[in-house]
Parts: sequence; structure tokens; C-alpha cells
Amino acid sequence: MEKTATASAHSAAPSFQTHVEPDLHLQSKMKSLRTINTLRLGATALALGMSLTVLGTSGNTLRVYEETHVSTPHYLPLWPEHFNIRPTVSLVAGSVFIILASIASLCCSKITTLRNKTTLHTSTTLAAPAIGLIASLISVIFFYAANSSDTVDTFASWTCRWRDIPMGQQPHWGTLCRQSYAGLYLAVLLIPVEVVGLGLAVWEKKVGGYVEGYQGARKSPALS
Repeated sequence: MEKTATASAHSAAPSFQTHVEPDLHLQSKMKSLRTINTLRLGATALALGMSLTVLGTSGNTLRVYEETHVSTPHYLPLWPEHFNIRPTVSLVAGSVFIILASIASLCCSKITTLRNKTTLHTSTTLAAPAIGLIASLISVIFFYAANSSDTVDTFASWTCRWRDIPMGQQPHWGTLCRQSYAGLYLAVLLIPVEVVGLGLAVWEKKVGGYVEGYQGARKSPALS
């Protein structure tokens, strides 16, 4: 009888179970962080693709110039004696900087070993769009400043001047003119892309810092 009463008492006793409510606020912030990270990676990949195109078009124009430029007086020169190719070189150099910075940013974001190094990941995330923005601005400003000269021709001004003249072999003026301005316009479009990428990187750093601080506060013991 005593055992039966004890068993009945135990069965009648309330059952206490530990139930941790999900932190909806933290889940919302984590979701926002993942979304921002995805958008930033998309902007970085877009900048990488555009800069590769700039490098391809501008690099090809320089290659054609080197192959068709002759300095001997025995041939009719296709290019003027005083010729400024530095604007095109600036597009090539700027695109190389953007490519390297974008690849570094993508590697630090996708490779787990590098991503876990918080300082490296954060600095690369912020530096890549900043470098891209500066490189794009310098390339575009230098291009327009040099191309506005009335005394010295640039690659764009010279090739576009003769674009209606058909050529049986290189240099094809019309193609080179279009390639020259295609590289320029892509460099111009890179400016807002890098601005967006930089803004997303700053936003991601801010939200990530908040999430880390919030998680640390939840884990710390309550002070009485």
C-alpha cells in the first residue's frame, strides 16, 4: 500500500521540462546578415566580371597598337608621332587592381579557413570595394582629362576619327574605337557598383558586430 501511494504521488506530481524559447530577434538579425552577405558577394562578383571585360577590351587595343606601331621612317605611320596611350593604360591598370581585390574578397568570404580569421575577413571585405572605387575613379577621370586635349591624340580620339575608313587588316579603326569606349563605359559603371559594394560591406560589418555582441551578452551569466 505504501509503495502504491508513493507511486501515485510521483505520478500526480507536475513534470517540469526545460524549454528554451527561440530568440526571434537573433534569428531575424542572422537572416539579415546572410542576405547582406549574399548581396555583397553578388556585387563583388559583378565588379570582377566587369573589370575582366575592361581588361580584355582595353588590353586588346594596346596589343593592336603594339603590333601595328612602327617607328621606322620607311613606312607610312598608322599612328601619330605624339600619341598619348596613358588613358588606356590607366584602364588596364585600374581593372587589374579591381580584379585582384575582388578575388581576394571572394576567397576570404568563401574559403572557411580565411573566413574564420575575423580581422582578415573584415579588412578584405571593406578594402576590396574601396580599392575598386578608387581605381575606377582614377581611371575614368584620367581618361576624360587626357581625351579632352586638342593637341595630343589619345587612343580613343585617334581610332574614332578614322572609324569609317575600312581596313583589310589590323588596325580596324571602328572595332578599336568601340572597344576603347566599351572599356571606358564599363569603368564608369564600376563606380556605382563599387559604391554599393562598399555600402553593403559597411552594413555587414555593423550587423555582424551587433550579432556577435548580442550572442556574447546572452552567454554571459546574469548579474544579480
